[in-house]
Amino acid sequence: MVNIVSFNGGRGAKNLIPVLLDIDGVNLTCILNAYDDGKSTGEIRDFFKMLGPSDIRKVQEAMLPKDLLDYESVCRVFDFRFPVDADHEIVLRKMRDFASCGEIEGISFKDATIEEALKTCVGRLLKGIELIEKSENKKINFSDCALMNLIYAGAYLVFGGNFEEATIFIDKLFKLRGTVLPTNNEDKKLVAIREDGTILYSEAEIVELRSNSRIKKIYLLDQYPDKNILSTMAVEKVEEYFEIMNRQVSITPRVARSISDADIIIYSAGTQHSSLYLSYMTKGLTDSIVANKKALKVFIANIGEDYETPSYSANDLINGAVKYLRMGTTSNIAVEDLITVALVNNRFSDDKLENYIRFDLNQLNKIGCKIIIDGFEDLQNPGKHDATLLSKLIINLYQAATSKLEK
Repeated sequence: MVNIVSFNGGRGAKNLIPVLLDIDGVNLTCILNAYDDGKSTGEIRDFFKMLGPSDIRKVQEAMLPKDLLDYESVCRVFDFRFPVDADHEIVLRKMRDFASCGEIEGISFKDATIEEALKTCVGRLLKGIELIEKSENKKINFSDCALMNLIYAGAYLVFGGNFEEATIFIDKLFKLRGTVLPTNNEDKKLVAIREDGTILYSEAEIVELRSNSRIKKIYLLDQYPDKNILSTMAVEKVEEYFEIMNRQVSITPRVARSISDADIIIYSAGTQHSSLYLSYMTKGLTDSIVANKKALKVFIANIGEDYETPSYSANDLINGAVKYLRMGTTSNIAVEDLITVALVNNRFSDDKLENYIRFDLNQLNKIGCKIIIDGFEDLQNPGKHDATLLSKLIINLYQAATSKLEK
């Protein structure tokens, strides 16, 4: 059995995960944070004061076993969203029907265990909505709301506000092919400052607001800052405020064990500041990675740029990961203790496109880990990695390293 731990976000992980899961003898654990606060996830987070389930949900969907008795129904549950103009009372009525008869929008289940578990979650969700709406004099907004996000909120309430337990419950309920773990259980809010002084007040703004200015630093706060107040302050003062209010969170014991048991650790491609860096800076994560001396540690550089990484090179991506990994520890960590090898793409489906991640070979060679430069882009799906090629290379590197140690 080869234990693989992958640090990833939500959407970007769907490319590599299914391929890794198809390899005989692989036990895959995906570790990601849950600070997403866009769309219905933001509404769920604000209403129930919980972490965001959307990225967790996306990765778990990629792990659903196709031989599951209710596979098609479960997929429909994961995919279903209420309309943008969803009526509050109509949605509540549909959810009440779901809680009583186990069917919603024509989706039903043959497996009694799944049906009863979902009915329990939805029942607890409805009780929570009723009590919060009455006590706090507000109504939850179901506009474009993902059904699975609501089920996650119900599971969160069932397990007494423990987000990790809710995640594991969903994992076991649907007999997932792998394991998904949130980095931590602490409900913090993500903010950032760009190098040009622009303040990004939420994870959604980091993801969505286009800019040619790089993000200077990200922070985790107990509460979202007041825009009206901060907009009157000098950028230097805002930065000082964020530094004072920044809160470091710690990995859970399950995450620590997964890293300790890993034979391969993968730093997957994806959005950096809103997904990956947040995980890397979690207290205890870096020390756990360094303590695992046997693991092959693989960094996968992005194929293309995004809103968060304008004009980034592969060098910037690797150095950024190392920077945030070092934030999670008080020790002076060498790059080679964090990353064994970095995989950098040099094949582009269209050389004229300017949004590809390039690299500086001289600078790459100064980073302090092994660098493999090759054609990792899937030319049939421009902008995405060739997941089959990547997985084979990673396994081959692991087998070569293992054989070397045995000798």
